[in-house]
Order: sequence, then structure tokens, then C-alpha cells
Amino acid sequence: MATMKLWGFDGSTYVRTVKMVLAEKAFTDFEQVPLNVLAGDPKTPEHRARHPFGKVPVLDHDGMRILETTAIARYLNDVLPGKSLIPATPKDRARMDMIIGLADSYGYGALVGGVAAYHLFPDFVGGKNDAMRENGLAAGRQVLELAMKTRGDSPFIAGDLSLADLYLAPMLFYVGLTPDKDAVFDAPALGDWWKRVEALPSFKSTVPNLG
Repeated sequence: MATMKLWGFDGSTYVRTVKMVLAEKAFTDFEQVPLNVLAGDPKTPEHRARHPFGKVPVLDHDGMRILETTAIARYLNDVLPGKSLIPATPKDRARMDMIIGLADSYGYGALVGGVAAYHLFPDFVGGKNDAMRENGLAAGRQVLELAMKTRGDSPFIAGDLSLADLYLAPMLFYVGLTPDKDAVFDAPALGDWWKRVEALPSFKSTVPNLG
């Protein structure tokens, strides 16, 4: 019997972030309970008892319930064996935390809610909104340009692979499925980083089934 339970469906970028952490740690002893965001599953009273704001992911482990992706990802990094996904130096940790914060506050709404939703699931955001798409393109580019500037000459955003890369990658995946891909992916230095991310086994093994 699995000792860990993860609530949330694979289509969620945040659930995928958590699953990438689990994959990087080579941890498979968990049970996933799908909750389809597009179908409104997390808004049911049953799930609101787990997360009062009806969000995913939620993690149950060792008698503890953990809400919110940042807390879950950091917890898993600490309790599971394997290479740490949190940088060792204060400056690199700051780089990681800064890009996670920007992705949460500005990147998700722009890249997923603005650009990807326009093409892939417009009904979920109230229909196609051209202004929202244009704003998403502009803000998304700003986040990505800052992320790559923060990365500098490092292979990943904060030196070695970190939680920051695992946050941003699932968001960009959806943009890559849209006609706006080129307008986003031509951000300076993004292509080099994206090739490294796409080659990660944890990225390949967590691609959501969109059929």
C-alpha cells in the first residue's frame, strides 16, 4: 500500500511540478487521486475539506496533509533521498525562489491562463479574449526574459537543476502546443534551457495525456 497520496490530475502544471520532483527523486511509492480542474472536481465539498480554496495539488504523507506546491515540493526534497533540488548557496537559493515567485505571481496567469487557455481550453476562462492573450504574451515574455537573465551562464535557472526549473517547465509545455509558441520561445537564451529541460527523464515521464 502506498505511503503517500497525491490529489490532483496530470493536466495541472502544479501537479506536474510535484510529480517531476518525485521522478527526480526516483520515488514511486505514492497513490495519485485524479481531480480534474477543468471539470470542476477540486471545487466539490469533499475536496474543499482537504483544501478550503479548492486547489490542487494536496499531499498526504506520514499523518500530515500539505497544501500548496511550494510547501509540497520543498517537503519532498527534504524527506526523500537523492540529489537536492534546492541550491546550496544563498545566492542560488535566492535565484530559485525569485523565479518561483515570479512564475507563481505572473508567469502562470500569463502563459497558461492567457496564452495557452486562449487556444487550448478557452471555455475554462470564459471564452477567447484577445486582450488577455496579448497581455499574456507580453507578461509571459517578461517573466521568461528575467528567468533567463537570472540564469546567466548556468545550465539551469539557479545553477544545477532546481525547483525553479520544475515550476516553469510545465507552464511552457502548454504554450508549446499553441500557435503562439514561436512568439514566446524566441526569448533570448530560452532555447538552450528548454532543450535541457525537454531532455530530462522527469519531464518526459510526466507529460500529461491530453487525449
